[in-house]
Amino acid sequence: MFKIYRNLKIKDWLLVVLIAGITVAQVFFTMQLTDQVSAIVGAIQAVSLGAASTSQIWKEGGIMLAYAMCSALCQVATGVSASKVASDLSAGLRGKLYAKVESFSIAEVNKFSTASLITRTTNDIQQVHMANILVLRMLIYAPIMAIWAICKINASSAELTAATVVAVVVLVACIMAIMLTVMPRFKLMQKLTDKLNGVTRENLTGIRVVRAYNAEGYQEEKFEKVNTGFTKTQLFTGRVMALMSPVMMLVMNGLTLAIYWIGASLMNAGEIEYRTIVSFMMLASQVVMAFLILLMMFVLLPRASVAAKRVNEVLETPLSISDPEKEDAPTQEGTVEFKDVSFRYADADVFEHISFRAEKGQTIAFIGSTGSGKSTLINLVPRFYDATEGEVLVDGVNVKRLKQSTLRDKIGYVPQKGILFTGTVAENIAFGGKASREEVEQAAKIAEADGFINEMENGYDSPIAQGGKNVSGGQKQRLCIARAVAQKPEIMIFDDSFSALDYRTDKKVRENLKEHLAGVTSLIVAQRIGTIMDADKIIVLDHSKAVGEGTHRQLLESCPVYREIALSQLSKEELGL
Repeated sequence: MFKIYRNLKIKDWLLVVLIAGITVAQVFFTMQLTDQVSAIVGAIQAVSLGAASTSQIWKEGGIMLAYAMCSALCQVATGVSASKVASDLSAGLRGKLYAKVESFSIAEVNKFSTASLITRTTNDIQQVHMANILVLRMLIYAPIMAIWAICKINASSAELTAATVVAVVVLVACIMAIMLTVMPRFKLMQKLTDKLNGVTRENLTGIRVVRAYNAEGYQEEKFEKVNTGFTKTQLFTGRVMALMSPVMMLVMNGLTLAIYWIGASLMNAGEIEYRTIVSFMMLASQVVMAFLILLMMFVLLPRASVAAKRVNEVLETPLSISDPEKEDAPTQEGTVEFKDVSFRYADADVFEHISFRAEKGQTIAFIGSTGSGKSTLINLVPRFYDATEGEVLVDGVNVKRLKQSTLRDKIGYVPQKGILFTGTVAENIAFGGKASREEVEQAAKIAEADGFINEMENGYDSPIAQGGKNVSGGQKQRLCIARAVAQKPEIMIFDDSFSALDYRTDKKVRENLKEHLAGVTSLIVAQRIGTIMDADKIIVLDHSKAVGEGTHRQLLESCPVYREIALSQLSKEELGL
């Protein structure tokens, strides 16, 4: 938990020091308030005996009111300052957590899961935020109050002090038992929150499939199972924590009874005055409350500690892909080369010993059976993953010797699944931040997206819903291609990015790309023979290995795997066999 405080800024530490000073002042005024109660009781007794006038009561009452107002102002100042520090810390943590997740490779994202990262950025930081407010307001106040009050109590009466000590011991024992019972459940609750978010996100993301298969009942059962587990855990911790209030009241009332009982005996023996008992009663209450606050903190901190640990786990995760301290200068332009590259993931070989070279302006295509590693292979170029063995070179430089921003600035990437963001059509195409409005429209024309965009109500200023839900699959792919074109890259990567396009549009888009991006190197993963048959070189993957390399015509004659794929899609006449 306290590792989190390394993220505090200097101004926040100054506020923490100020909070400590204001807290000391608050305790001082509270102690003076206690003494003033004794003074008022003494004044009332003096008035009843005719030894003083009522003006003395008004005087003592006015002083008491002044102390109460000063204590209240200190409490307000502490609360405001604590909220400021906690809010700044939470905002800083969210920013750092978001930036850290942004720097994660796909491997780190898969390690935590998307649902868990969302929970850590929202719910976990909220838990830390609430705990920090309590820590800054109470963790400083309670020990000072307890020590100060104990010192004053000890000077009053040994018998009454003993009664207070017994009450505190009983309170500590009860609260410790409650704490030990609920601590393991707090950790479980955060994990169950991850699961709850995961099931909810999965259901909303796949809502069309759920409805298509009438699987609402099945999904509801999955959600109900996780929700029931979460609810039972929350109910258990809530019921156990609810015991604290009656325990506190029992101890407080028992202590009050003990003080009056012992105090009455001492008064009868002439060893103590009534106003001392009243003052002691207030001091004893302050001691018990101070210990109760401390124990409450120790009960509430475990859940916040679990949340803080989860946040720190993300912040302290070493990056599997990082930038070099100094990057190498490119020796070529627009080239991509694989030198005996192998990639292993989760103890399984995805592909082995792949070698090829793409010169500037060439088109290299990859085809093969499902699971042969095509997408993973081209994902090594922008360093979404790093090769297990061998070297991947871009512009003659090992990608590990280039900064990720420099490398990706050279690449226009079109993913297998079209991803759009909330905003306008123009904002999505200009996502790379390099394109003017004219360049956005030109990129859309190259991607054959200009037609349907102009049919939209507001054209390029038409809104795109989250995830591109308001456009079709083919339209989404064309917008993604336009976005890559607008990046003005040296290298274009198409990860099965023409699959949702009809044959006519597919052909037209490729012709436009060839015409307008003549000097751009293209790497294409595709399942359609028609998409790649004009490529300068085709690499055929099968069972984790490259089993063929050459042009379309060469592979039809020399590679049985390629020939089989081609004949499954086109007739011999269409293939010219």
